Parts: sequence; C-alpha cells; structure tokens
Amino acid sequence: MTIGVGGSTAKIELEKLVNMTGQVQAITEAELNQRIAKAQKIMAKNNIAATYIDAGTNLYYFTGTRWYASERMVGAIIPQQGEIKYITPFFEVNTLSQYMTIKGEIKGWQEHESPYQLVKQTLTQLGITSGRLAIDESAAFFIADGIKKAAPELELVDAKCVTAGCRAEKSDTEIALLQQAKDMTIEVHKAVARILHVGITTQEVTNFIDQAHRKVGAPAGSYFCIVLFGEDSSYPHGVKSPKTLEKNDIVLIDTGCQVEGYNSDITRTYVFGEPNQRQRDMWQIEKLAQKAAFDAAKIGVACGDVDVAARDYLASQDLGPDYQTPGCPHRTGHGVGLDIHEWPYLVRSDRTPLAKGMCFSNEPMLVIPNEFGIRLEDHFYMTDTGAKWFTEPSYSIDDPFGYQQA
Repeated sequence: MTIGVGGSTAKIELEKLVNMTGQVQAITEAELNQRIAKAQKIMAKNNIAATYIDAGTNLYYFTGTRWYASERMVGAIIPQQGEIKYITPFFEVNTLSQYMTIKGEIKGWQEHESPYQLVKQTLTQLGITSGRLAIDESAAFFIADGIKKAAPELELVDAKCVTAGCRAEKSDTEIALLQQAKDMTIEVHKAVARILHVGITTQEVTNFIDQAHRKVGAPAGSYFCIVLFGEDSSYPHGVKSPKTLEKNDIVLIDTGCQVEGYNSDITRTYVFGEPNQRQRDMWQIEKLAQKAAFDAAKIGVACGDVDVAARDYLASQDLGPDYQTPGCPHRTGHGVGLDIHEWPYLVRSDRTPLAKGMCFSNEPMLVIPNEFGIRLEDHFYMTDTGAKWFTEPSYSIDDPFGYQQA
C-alpha cells in the first residue's frame, strides 16, 4: 500500500464518513448510584469520614454533573454514610440543579462568605466533626488550604484511593463507550491516510481530522491531534514549527475523540511513499515492543511489569536501555477513561495489580534522534482471561490498516 498516492480529496473522504453513535448507551443514574456506593465502601475500608469531589471529571463521574473548575469552589461532599451534598456559589444554585443527574441538597455561599466554612458546617450537619476528609486529588491547592484552615480538626488526605479505586476498573457500559470512541477514531485515521499529498501542512491534516471526527459523531471540540512529518516525528509531542509533507516522509498521527466523555487515543505511523530499510527495521521493532507489553498484561501482574516487558525487548535490540534514545523515552502506557491520561500507569514504578476492567494505552514509542520517531498506539482492556485489544494493532509499515489482510 502506498499511503496517500492517488487518494481521494478531503471533501470526498468526508462525504464517505457516517455518524457512528446511533447505538450509544449513556451511563445511567443507577450506575452513578453504584459508583457512589462503591466509593462509600472504599471510604469505610480506609477510615475516611467523607470525600470532597471537585468540579471536573470526578464530579461528572460520580454525579453526572458537568461543571468545570474555576476560582469559585464548586463540588460535592460524599459522606461515608448518608446522602451527597453539593457546594456552590449561591447564584449558581439554580443552574447547577439543572446539570445534576444525582440529586442532592445544594449548599450555597454568597460572594462575601467563605465556602470553606460552608464545607465545615455541612460536614457538621452530617455528624462529621473530626476524622479524615479525603480531598479530590485534582482540586486546586487553594481549596484544600481553605478547608484546612476552616476545619483544622479534620485530617485532610488524598482521595485517590477513592477516585482511582472506583474509576480504574471500568464497567461493561464504560468499555462499550470507549470501544465506540476508538472505532470512530480508527475510521478517521483511515480517511486521513487517503488525503495525504506532497506539500500538505499539518494544520490542513488537523482541520480534516476535526471535521472527520464530527462527521462520525464526536462532539465539536472533543478531539485532539498531533500530526508530525519526517524528522519532526522524533519529538513525541510535536515541534514549534512543523514541516510540510514530502515524499518518503515518516507520518505520525496521534488523535482521538470523546463519546459521552470517554476518550479514544490512537497513533499510527507509516511512510508517505516507499519506506527505506532503516524505517522498516525500526517499525518492526516498535511493533514487537508493543506486542511484548500486551503479552505481559495478565490479571494480577503489576502495571509496571508491562512497561518492563516492552523495555526489556527494546534493550535486547540494542535500544535504550531504560529511557535513553535511540529507544523509548517515556512510559509504555497510561490508563484511559473520562480523562485521556488517568491512573493506573504502565510505568515501572506503578505496582498496581492489573484487574478486570482496567483500560490502557500501549505505546512504547521509538525515538531515533535526528531521524524519525515511530509510535504505534492501541488500547487494551483487562478481562478475566487477560488483555483484549480495543483496536487491532497496525499490520505492517506498508499495510497499517490491514487492507491486504481481507
């Protein structure tokens, strides 16, 4: 397969794409309640009296409330026992109530009042006057500091054991949403490969990817994109002034979108034209490093051991070792869900045991300084019997999308 040569125009490729979200099943209120119940069990196990969840992804995960963090405190208190309470500026009470899926009493504070004192009062009403209060790890420092000063009798602790303890192991519905997002992005990747031509800019490709993701059903603004050509591909997250595409350039495209807030994140690397032997050899090593990581992913195995497996294979090919280049300069993968990067991580230091429902990227990128980079990124999830791909890995540098396998 010669990528891009003889391909259709961007307009024609967009017309071929169709909305893929017709069968999407959103997270139900019942599942949100199950999440809160699980959080309360974790809190009891860890002797946590209550957990403060800040506006953002965690608030959406537990309550279905879409609200973004700002300089004003907005969040929810999940007590170990009892009903959830919301904290918000008083003038936002009526608006916040419209966004809530899980209903709860809303405690409002006026602009001249302290929201941290309101937190203390709310906890007191819940019967919590001492003990451990877990603070959302994504909350800004000013929130934790304000609560600490208002309620020094409380011991503030990291809520990660609650938030990650719930979010790391996805339900069947969450996995289906992740699958849908990834299926959509793969179709976009295929379309992108057909519009490439000498002289195309990375911005033109990025614009096409935006339109293509919206055409397959992704919400506007939910996509992200990294497009790199030639030597630029050796910079994992891009360069300040990207080059235009030339014949026989490496093409690295890393993109994704969201479905009901759940993320895809897939990278394909191939050559626009004819790969040389150096490119072929390095591409195959990258593919086998990705396979080594996948093969190591077993229930109960530490996340870090998956990273070690990929890195050991690269070392056997005289690459690295560790994070040295030529080789892989970053971790093998990250958890994925409502955040595109979330815990746990496939990095040597993360000793979290793999469990059913955990979802990860697998991307032990090869960086060959001053030449090119190769990142093959697919995601997998853990089942009772081991790892399962969301998307099939690239087949070969000449046939990245498996057209010749049919």
